[in-house]
Amino acid sequence: MSFRSSVVQELQEFRLMSCMQHPKLLTSPSLVTTRQNEQALLLSLLQDLSATPELLQLLNSRIKKKNRVIIRRVGLLFFFFVHCALAGAQSLSLSLEDCLTMAQQGSVTQQNARLGILAAQAQRGEAQTLWFPNVQARALGFQAFSPLLTIGLSDVLGYSDGANMLRYYLETQGNLYGINTSYASLLNGYTTALTLTQPLYAGGRIVNGNRLAALGVEAATLKANVAVRDNRLSVGQKYWLVVSLEDKQQVLDAGLQLLDTLMRDVRSAMDAGLALTSDLMQVQLRRDELISDSLRLASGLRLARQDLLNTIGDPPPTPSREGGEALPLAGERGEGLVLTTRLTDLEAPEQYYVPEEDAAARADEAQLLWLQVKAKQLERRMVLGEALPEVGLGVTYGYGRMLSNSPRSNGLVFATVSVPITDWAKTSRKTRRVGYEMQQAENEQAYLSEQLVLRVRQAWEELVLCWQQLTVAERSVETAHTLFFQLERSHAAGMTTTAELLQAELTLRSAQNTLADRRIAYAEALSRYRVLTE
Repeated sequence: MSFRSSVVQELQEFRLMSCMQHPKLLTSPSLVTTRQNEQALLLSLLQDLSATPELLQLLNSRIKKKNRVIIRRVGLLFFFFVHCALAGAQSLSLSLEDCLTMAQQGSVTQQNARLGILAAQAQRGEAQTLWFPNVQARALGFQAFSPLLTIGLSDVLGYSDGANMLRYYLETQGNLYGINTSYASLLNGYTTALTLTQPLYAGGRIVNGNRLAALGVEAATLKANVAVRDNRLSVGQKYWLVVSLEDKQQVLDAGLQLLDTLMRDVRSAMDAGLALTSDLMQVQLRRDELISDSLRLASGLRLARQDLLNTIGDPPPTPSREGGEALPLAGERGEGLVLTTRLTDLEAPEQYYVPEEDAAARADEAQLLWLQVKAKQLERRMVLGEALPEVGLGVTYGYGRMLSNSPRSNGLVFATVSVPITDWAKTSRKTRRVGYEMQQAENEQAYLSEQLVLRVRQAWEELVLCWQQLTVAERSVETAHTLFFQLERSHAAGMTTTAELLQAELTLRSAQNTLADRRIAYAEALSRYRVLTE
């Protein structure tokens, strides 16, 4: 074993013993790094020594009990810390706020919410274009096989006897005087025109359409706020899940260290004839059980870390080694991820209380319900506008050659009035349908508004319950801790069996796991309540 590895192993043993002697150190912000890598382990020692006087006192007492080799190892820990810091750590340290910020920037949910706002704004701009005149440009050119228009004397004079005599005379004598008795045109031609149409009245559909588009922008913004809130809750839950699993890993590590010590004591007692083989086998079975639990927990912890990284988006690029070779991502498979926000001082929920009706009225969902009713009202007005006349004014100007041999230009001003007579029956039934939908929206607003109040009340009840359960769990840990060390002293004196001591260790470990769960549950409940009442 290298000198560096022996130093790290010694430090791990020291910290595990400190956790068993002082259970409150399980919530220390740096204990999460014990089983990750040597760099994080050395960093955590420096944090613990500066933040926790108990650890410094334990370290001093442990140095006195060890030989000079151990003293030299511990004394050179800070040298290794500087060395590792200069070499560049591969760990990725993230606080809860860092995760929330990264999720807001790189989350797919947040990106889609922003795209939804942009789409609503584009739709509003689309509706605003209906206020402006409609300008169209047209061009036409053609070449026929024969003239499309042919006019003879019969077409002008008719077929009476006098007309026939006059037609005969003109046809026989016209050529002598250069008179053409027939006219042919539209063999080919072209024309271009520019038309401008300004709607003056469209049954109110343009006005109501713009109002509906404005409501769409507001609704998209509120939905984005809801998406941000839900994403923050999701990130918080996954963050605290990782923290909970890390705390449970600390409890298992402390339990394994305890069982290793107990196994050495039992072997010494067996050599002295004071213990039986069955006692050693019981300790070994319990140790194997903890190792199995630790392996399963480590697998779940890796998946939970990776899930957290996937939720908040890709982590920032890591530094590269000398020569340009990139270091592996600190978040690959969750290895090297250090969560710095821990649960230390939790306060009672009374200071966070907000009246339920006020919180429900400020909720984005309440505003969305009101916008839904307003949108149905505007939609009904637009349907009514389909049965009203449409009035427009326009002007057109064209240039081309059609009937004459030379091109000409001309223009005109026109007005249009359109009355949808045959659509009245369809519009009447459509109006009734939209009216029913509007009543449904009003009923949903009344019902869901009460549900929003109930949601806030439920969040408050859950917060209070989690605080009460946390208080009970803290008392249970203190009781289990006292019981265990009493039985440990009795076992050392030969007054307690190994089975009783193992049962006390199991009770203490279960109480510590329950306390970790209760802390995480209270943090999640508090986060949810504060989000709902902001």
